[in-house]
Amino acid sequence: MDVGRGLELQKMNGQHSRDLGPDKLNLEDGFDGLEFMAERDEFLPGKSPGIKAPQFTDFEGKTSFGMSIFNLSNAIMGSGILGLAYAMSNTGIVLFLILLLCIAILSAYSIHLLLRSAGVVGIRAYEQLGHRAFGQPGKVLAGSIITMHNIGAMSSYLFIVKSELPLVMQAFLGLKDNTGEWYLDGKYLIIIVSVIIVFPLSLMRHLGYLGYTSGFSLSCMVFFLISPGPRSVCAVSPTPMVVMTAYTIPILAFAFVCHPEVLPIYTELRDATKKRMQTVANISILAMFVMYGLTAIFGYLTFFGGVDSELLHTYIKVDPLDTLILCVRMAVLVAVTLTVPVVLFPIRRALLQLLFPEKPFHWAHHISIAVCLLVIVNLLVIFVPTIRDIFGIIGATSAPSLIFILPGIFYIRIVPEETEPLKSIPKIMAACFAALGFVFMVMSTSFIILDWVSGESRSGGGH
Repeated sequence: MDVGRGLELQKMNGQHSRDLGPDKLNLEDGFDGLEFMAERDEFLPGKSPGIKAPQFTDFEGKTSFGMSIFNLSNAIMGSGILGLAYAMSNTGIVLFLILLLCIAILSAYSIHLLLRSAGVVGIRAYEQLGHRAFGQPGKVLAGSIITMHNIGAMSSYLFIVKSELPLVMQAFLGLKDNTGEWYLDGKYLIIIVSVIIVFPLSLMRHLGYLGYTSGFSLSCMVFFLISPGPRSVCAVSPTPMVVMTAYTIPILAFAFVCHPEVLPIYTELRDATKKRMQTVANISILAMFVMYGLTAIFGYLTFFGGVDSELLHTYIKVDPLDTLILCVRMAVLVAVTLTVPVVLFPIRRALLQLLFPEKPFHWAHHISIAVCLLVIVNLLVIFVPTIRDIFGIIGATSAPSLIFILPGIFYIRIVPEETEPLKSIPKIMAACFAALGFVFMVMSTSFIILDWVSGESRSGGGH
């Protein structure tokens, strides 16, 4: 009888293994399985002998090298591109390009730390790395920072809609001035856009369903980049560099944050290796460095010190009814509107893991979180006076955490001391990297608060 029971158990175990095999799971189910196994395991590697750590090779990626570059570039490029000309107006061209290059290099090194940590434990989610390094507190910390950062990103996108859509409506109607009707009020327009466009797209169950809208969004941003500037420039004298330190570096850091999306792209990459994914990251960052630099230079040389914190709003000083400017405005509005649902997905996923970690998918949770997030973001956009406040404070807090602090401390905790001792050069560099991010966060936040308290004039205010 014991032999019979043993054969039965062996058969059941074999069937269970086949059910959990890669051929029985689609890619998305496989991701969920990896994360579930990660949470059930000890939060530090090497503590559970006999349990094989899940690896990226457990699920075969199907995304090509070129498409992975496209996806990561799309994740990097956001509305922060509209604040770069303003940052350059505070620093000058040479210092701006040096700072931009430094942030780009540091972002690439940060991705190296993430990929190294992920390779050790086979986890593809940022918040799950936090769980593996520090248990539940680490997961909550990472999820909270991702939520705060992406809420700031959503707010910056919708702020562009709030400031630009009324001007586009005026141009379409042939009006020189805002006559005060409700359809020319940005506060009403962002609510309408959120309800009619953003909310329905946010109800998609899987992010992959938004692939077509994301591609169209990126195409619109490329059109914005290659469009020539206005033929005339504003006769405005350059402004002094009174807030350079406070806002320039946070805006640059915010423009390069793509770290929550790196590991999912890594997992879906065909023939995935750390070196291959690092190449994807390096090419994407280089491409965005070129695009950011050109956009900032063209915007700065067009308007000099008269550039606003939101570049497109500055064009009203030239000719608000110009056809090319109107087309560029429309392209950017379409791009940022279609990007909001994509940014919402990681927030909802982080909140679902924090609030309902072991419950299956439920439409009530899915929809209610989307509604709450859109209400919060709309309130922020309606009551925050300028986009520079959003870029500055979010860039000064969440960006250094995602780029510097968390990758550094995750690397130190996750990579075993048997592989790299605590006093090894890589871990010392990671510790210095995390410390640099903390110093940067404290200094930038302090400068911004001092700027608010002192009441210095803001060239980006007034809209």
